[in-house]
Amino acid sequence: MKRAVSRCNCGRVELEATGEPILCAACHCRSCRKGSAGIEQLKNAPRVLDELGGTQYVLYRKDRVVCIKGAELLKDYRLAATSPTRRVVAECCNSAMFLEFGKGHWFSMYRARFGNDAPKITMRIQRRDPDGAHRDEHGVPSYRSAPLRLVLKLISSRIAMFFNETGSGSLSPPRK
Repeated sequence: MKRAVSRCNCGRVELEATGEPILCAACHCRSCRKGSAGIEQLKNAPRVLDELGGTQYVLYRKDRVVCIKGAELLKDYRLAATSPTRRVVAECCNSAMFLEFGKGHWFSMYRARFGNDAPKITMRIQRRDPDGAHRDEHGVPSYRSAPLRLVLKLISSRIAMFFNETGSGSLSPPRK
């Protein structure tokens, strides 16, 4: 089975993802822009937002991701104390590692953490460009919301996860 490793900037934290990702997308929603900008303000944090203002993610099923190094260095970053969405950073170098929706069955892992092994972006979502662009400069399609293709991929990954015998992933909630 395919294996991909996501590393923080200094290398003290590593997450391992197995199998194919659900997809790779850049999100331009208000929450992702605000959360990414906030993480970028942390001391010595690497850049999170891309040149078009999106946050690039590689989505993996939760049962396919484990922390293989530095779990004690993972720390929550939330926009509000009651937010169901948590962004997780490696506090050693303030690298954004993944985002988790409370009720979701996937982790949105920050694409930059995969280095040269990062898959290509297949879509940009929640993009509200004033010019109404349908593709970015690299030919990647842009959508004003979550396209049906994304929804269908998430549904099929949930069904596949239901039949998976390996159980859930081992990324326990970080300390606050």
